[in-house]
Amino acid sequence: PVVDAVTVETGYETALGAGLGEDLSASADSAAPAHWRRLTPVSMTPLPGGALPLARFVMAPAELTRRLAAIGVVEDAADGARLAELLTFGQRLVSRDGGLWRWDGYTVSPSAPTAAATRLAQRNRLAEIRPRREDAERAIAAAQRALNAARTVHETAVTRERETREAVRAGFTALNTAREDHTRLGTARVAEESRLTALIDALKTAQGDRAEADREYGEAETELSQLDDPKAARESVNAMRVELAALRATQAEKRSAHDRLIAESERRSERLLSIEAEAASWRQRAAGAESRLGDLNQRRGEAGEERNALAKRPAEIEAQRNALMTQVEDADSKRSRAADLLAAGETALSEADRTLRASEASQAEAREQLVRAESRQEQAERDRDTVAARVREKLDVAPDRILAATGIDENEKLPDGDTAATRLERLMRERDGMGPVNLRAEQEAEELREQVSTLHTEREDLLAAIARLRQGIGALNREGRDRLMAAFNQVNGHFEELFTRLFGGGRAHLALTEADDPLDAGLEIMASPPGKKLTTMSLLSGGEQALTAVAMLFAVFLTNPAPICVLDEVDAPLDDSNVDRFCSLVDELAHSRETRFLLVTHHRMTMARMDRLFGVTMGEAGVSQLVSVDLTRAEALRATA
Repeated sequence: PVVDAVTVETGYETALGAGLGEDLSASADSAAPAHWRRLTPVSMTPLPGGALPLARFVMAPAELTRRLAAIGVVEDAADGARLAELLTFGQRLVSRDGGLWRWDGYTVSPSAPTAAATRLAQRNRLAEIRPRREDAERAIAAAQRALNAARTVHETAVTRERETREAVRAGFTALNTAREDHTRLGTARVAEESRLTALIDALKTAQGDRAEADREYGEAETELSQLDDPKAARESVNAMRVELAALRATQAEKRSAHDRLIAESERRSERLLSIEAEAASWRQRAAGAESRLGDLNQRRGEAGEERNALAKRPAEIEAQRNALMTQVEDADSKRSRAADLLAAGETALSEADRTLRASEASQAEAREQLVRAESRQEQAERDRDTVAARVREKLDVAPDRILAATGIDENEKLPDGDTAATRLERLMRERDGMGPVNLRAEQEAEELREQVSTLHTEREDLLAAIARLRQGIGALNREGRDRLMAAFNQVNGHFEELFTRLFGGGRAHLALTEADDPLDAGLEIMASPPGKKLTTMSLLSGGEQALTAVAMLFAVFLTNPAPICVLDEVDAPLDDSNVDRFCSLVDELAHSRETRFLLVTHHRMTMARMDRLFGVTMGEAGVSQLVSVDLTRAEALRATA
């Protein structure tokens, strides 16, 4: 339709709709059954005085040039009725409130708006609203970007805080480990010093025994040299030979003891050297431990400084959170103001409806009064013409010459003045009672009706969007409940089975607590080890809690398995029988599913059940070395051997 190619100034839509009417729905395409043809402009009779060409306020295709040139715009219905008699062939007059006066006498009152005028007004209104909508969309997009940025900052801060806490926890763990190493090294050093003191005392005792044997041997030689009688000496020699034999035996024993003491002394010397080397090594280790302790103290100070620096971070995060909450409150206040504006708009709509009804009633009453006044005027004119005719007939003089003909002075008081004055006052009161006529009442009412319609449309769009949003939230909640209950039932089934296997009996299950809605409910672990009644997990012992937690961990893992699973010191709080069940479960999962388990452990039973071991050893002081053992291959080699 050609109406889509027409642009009209605001306020003249009704005039254009009245001037062209349903002809605006015709097309400019010559192939259409009803269409406009492009003709050359022709010279036309000028419009009556006071009428402005409608083409001045309209931008339209060239096919409408002739039609628009023959249409004039007047201010009100009075001008239209007055100038309608001056129209020539093909011309017509329109008013801004929708009135139409055609050259052939066809007239349309201003109270009959057309569909084309409504469409043009709505299109102009749409053109005015579209920039406002784009500004609002840009503002919404900017607010969304700001909200996303704030969320990113908040998530980054939370991540940094968690990493910092982990670092502080790791630092404290390393400090405690260093303290334990230092205590153990100190104890070992004291034991080695005690052993060294005992060896030194034993060496001193052996040296004293050797000096005593040398002294006794010297005394025996001195006594032998003092003997002088041969026979007596011979007898003495024989006796001494016997004694010498005994002494030689004693000497041999002493020498063997001496040799043994020398050998033992040499061994002890070597051991002392070894002990001194080992003590030097321990002293070096102690110095290294003290150095590490100093480093750890320094790291502890740095960690304290970092912790003090990070202690301010929650306040900053809280400030950012308060700022975000302030923005949220501002958004809520804006929404509240929008709701207030909507309520005010609805109130204004109600007031406008009442005003419209009052205006329509006043307009109807004014029209009735106007009709009555026109009838009275016509009656007065007829009476005047009748009186004038009767005057001319009876007096043969014009009415304005009656006073001169009757000899009455114009300045003289007219006869029957009271009656004339009373009638004049009554007419003046009637005129004042009629009041001024608002010629734009219908147009203003139409504008108010359009605004009310726009508000109703926007309100319906808003309600529809709220309904769609609530419907989407409900659908998401339903899907979330279904998925949560499905995952809960699956995890609960795995948990019941694994608990029975790890404990060798008993029963356990998961329970949702504190709410009817699964999305708002809490989770409670109910467990009953063999020989105990069913109770919550918090009332179990430490080992039972650890084993129950392992069952829960593997229940979740079986629900959504991964190719790699890392377990860190899981078997630490378990006894040997529970460690055996735990290792059997891990072995079964490793062979039944495509999952590789990496276990960090110090338990001998767990290490014996693994396929490959990785460890760190210190072959030399201060030199760490990674060692790996493939137990599966070792068993295969032993079976082959």
